[in-house]
Parts: sequence; C-alpha cells; structure tokens
Amino acid sequence: MIVNRDERRGRANSFASVADAYERGRPEYPLDAVRWLTGDAPADVVDLGAGTGKLTRGIVALGHRVIAVEPLPEMLEHLSRAAPEARALTGSAEAIPLPDASADVVACAQAFHWFDHAAALPEIVRVLRPRGRLALVWNTRDDREPWVAQLSDTIVGRETIRESDALGPVGTSGLFDVVETTTFSFRQRLDRASLRDLVLSRSYCAVLPPDEREEVLARVDGLYDAQAGPHGLDMPYVTECFRAQRLE
Repeated sequence: MIVNRDERRGRANSFASVADAYERGRPEYPLDAVRWLTGDAPADVVDLGAGTGKLTRGIVALGHRVIAVEPLPEMLEHLSRAAPEARALTGSAEAIPLPDASADVVACAQAFHWFDHAAALPEIVRVLRPRGRLALVWNTRDDREPWVAQLSDTIVGRETIRESDALGPVGTSGLFDVVETTTFSFRQRLDRASLRDLVLSRSYCAVLPPDEREEVLARVDGLYDAQAGPHGLDMPYVTECFRAQRLE
C-alpha cells in the first residue's frame, strides 16, 4: 500500500527505469473503450500521464487532435515513436503545460491514482473548455481465470484499482457532473518474454532490489512454463472506464 506522498512519487517515478518493459509488456486499450471515453467527433484531447502512449495511439486512430503530457522523458521517448501524430510535452497533472480552456477532453490511462488530486483536478478543469470531459481508464487483470488468480495471489498481488479511486476524488470535488461508468473486456496474447515484461513494468516490481526482482521473474517463468500452450498465454482484462463533464 502506498501510504504517503513521497512513497507515491517514488513509485510513480520508478517507471523511468522500466520504460522499455512497459512498452513491450503493457496492453493498449480496446478501441470501443477509447471511443466511449473520447467520443466520435474530432476533438482536442489531452492524454495526461500518457506514459509510452498506450492510450495515445488509440485516440489518434479515432481522428482526434492529441497532446500527450508525461513527466518522464524515458516514457516520452517511446510515445514519440509510437504516436508521432500526437504533440508530446513534458509536464504533470499538477502543472499542465497548456493554456486555459484548450481541451475538449482530458484523458488519463492507468495514471489517475498517482495524481495529487487536490492539485490535479483544478488543473484539469482549468484546461477543459466549458462542458469538457474528464475520461479515466484502467486495464485490470481478470482474476476469475485460475492462472491469472495464481499470478495475482502468488507473484504480483491483486489489482488495487477500485471504482472509488475515480468516483471518490471526482465525485466529491464539486467540479464535475455525475460520473458515468462502463467496462469492456479483451485478451492480450503473451509469450514468455512479454509476461516477464508485464510483471517488470509494475511499480512494485520496478522498485525491488535486483536480486529480489529476479526471484519474482523466476516465479513468473515457472508459471508460464506450467500454464502456456503452444501459442503462449491469453491474459484476460477488464477495461474500467469513467467519464464526467466539467460543470459550467
């Protein structure tokens, strides 16, 4: 559990050391989910805490004009290669490097729980146009599948994202209308290397000393060897989506 701001910042910054693994191992987001979050009509969309651009590339594919904001240069390097159509900027949720009322949508993928909500939510409102939309999304492993539950319980730990991670801060801020929610399901094909990368890209693993990290990855290899078929493993995900309009 992340218990204070310094620990949260340290865990968030740990992604710099595993940016390559993050790009190789993390899944993108179902296009239907991206469409639900951002809409069909071309819009000015800010991808906040954009990482290596896993969500950015889906937003670009829908024809939106995208500005991707990310604090870590190691992640931005991947993003710029993966989604060259997007404008990439160094910045944070608490200090967004954009003018007032410049975005129709601010989207956050796998990142909102890292933000200092007291500072970030007013910043998001500042850059949104009237009735602009905040869109939040997480891919969470579906632990109803036995081998995924084994991965969670013995190696990785259960996913920690709950509805309250979005509904609480957004709903009590007084800055947004009612939060709408929905989910989408998909599967990610993994080979031995990409399963290792997926685990390594988790912040808890990234901050481990090298010897402890190798112990974790050895257990991952053992699980893969026990469960994989000739075409690898299919990781089931539930994509959890939240959206809310800025109040006038």
